[in-house]
Amino acid sequence: MAKVLLVDDDLTMVQMVAELLRQEGHEVFPFTNGNAALSALTEHSPELVITDLYFDKTRAHGLEILEKARELNPPAVVIVITGFGTIETAVDAMKKGSFDYLEKPFKVDALKLCVQRALSYTAAITESAYLRKQLRKTYQFGQIIGAAPGMREVFRMIERVADTDSTILILGESGTGKELVARALHFNSRRQLAPFVPINCSALPENLLESELFGHRRGAFTGAINDKKGLFQEADGGTIFLDEVGTMPPLLQSRLLRVLQEREVRRVGDNTSVSVNVRVVAATNESLEKRIKEGTFREDLYYRLNVIPIQLPSLRERREDIPLLVAHFLKGKTNPRSGKAFQLTRQTMDLLSVHNWPGNVRELENAIERAATLCESDIIQASDLPPNVAAGAKNSDSADAGIAATLPSVPETALYPLHATDRPSTAGSPESAQISLAQTVSLKNYLREQEQAYLNKVMQQCEGDKEKAALILGVSLATLYRKLSGEDAKE
Repeated sequence: MAKVLLVDDDLTMVQMVAELLRQEGHEVFPFTNGNAALSALTEHSPELVITDLYFDKTRAHGLEILEKARELNPPAVVIVITGFGTIETAVDAMKKGSFDYLEKPFKVDALKLCVQRALSYTAAITESAYLRKQLRKTYQFGQIIGAAPGMREVFRMIERVADTDSTILILGESGTGKELVARALHFNSRRQLAPFVPINCSALPENLLESELFGHRRGAFTGAINDKKGLFQEADGGTIFLDEVGTMPPLLQSRLLRVLQEREVRRVGDNTSVSVNVRVVAATNESLEKRIKEGTFREDLYYRLNVIPIQLPSLRERREDIPLLVAHFLKGKTNPRSGKAFQLTRQTMDLLSVHNWPGNVRELENAIERAATLCESDIIQASDLPPNVAAGAKNSDSADAGIAATLPSVPETALYPLHATDRPSTAGSPESAQISLAQTVSLKNYLREQEQAYLNKVMQQCEGDKEKAALILGVSLATLYRKLSGEDAKE
């Protein structure tokens, strides 16, 4: 169903065509005055314009409407109607961007077919623009920063399930990157050229959420002046991402359960259902099992959503990723005064590494954005950090004793470069791996140190039993021997 602007100085013809289009479900804006129609183009942004070419025996208004309609963003498709059709006027109108040309008197079926073809053309152009936009984006795994074991497990799971149609439930605290994972699942699947449609279930009241998800028929409720597709229909062939699904009201939970079971939706006020081919990815930052016990979430819906769960670790559970994330957030940023890339003092990195980050990666990103904005030079100091993070400079021993005790106390003038040159690895004990958070190392050496520290830790837990350690690590015994001997470091 489309917005159609109709203009002709013949009132009878305008009334007849307007009624015909409304019966087809379109929203029609009829005019008999060319100047009024010109003014209404920007206000209504129609998808289709049907205009007479001649007004009072002149061509001025018809061609002006055609040209202005094609200048809209997105441009409207135009059908020109005239009672004085000649091959010259048809060619002239087509050159100026008219989609089609009808000569009065025309048959109703001819108009219907012409409108149908014009709207199909518009839909094809819109889809093409959407696909070009999506192809310019790169939602590959490289955009999700993480080298910690928990994140590597997330990457492995994405690789295994991305190209399936299984329903996914992403679990994790607020700010851990659940939507990034949902996008990675979509854009690394065979559905990648179809729409990815996200919706936050907690952001809309129940009546609006139902209409957004499932759509409505015209007249279904006050304000429903035309038919509306729901997001499930908009996502047909692609993926719908239901964020904060645990907040969904009970009535909508039952409707969602039916969609998952029957793969069809019914619009509000409609008597028939429409089949949809949609992959559902849901996310929650709270325990759905707890909500089930409280009676606020359906148990049968939980089992439908929890086909394949993906658990995202909090940032405090993967502190070794903090330097990588900081480097990512500062990449390409320069101080506007000096034009130089930002650097951090070691004390600043120490504070970032020991902070608990209740807001997770989102909070860290905001902290870095704030620091880069307020920093008076290209060296970010502890004082540039948010007060709750900078407070650790005064009582670092109590901020997180387990990590702060292993970090060296160094002068603030010692910089933490984000892109350092390679130097020999100092990997060894877990303590040395933690100290490396504040040392100048390349990303390659840093990751090698973390791997070596993790290998040593597993070997200690297995009391030197290499076969048991290899089983836990998921590698062959030969690979474990090679990594423990340091042969990988020579490559």
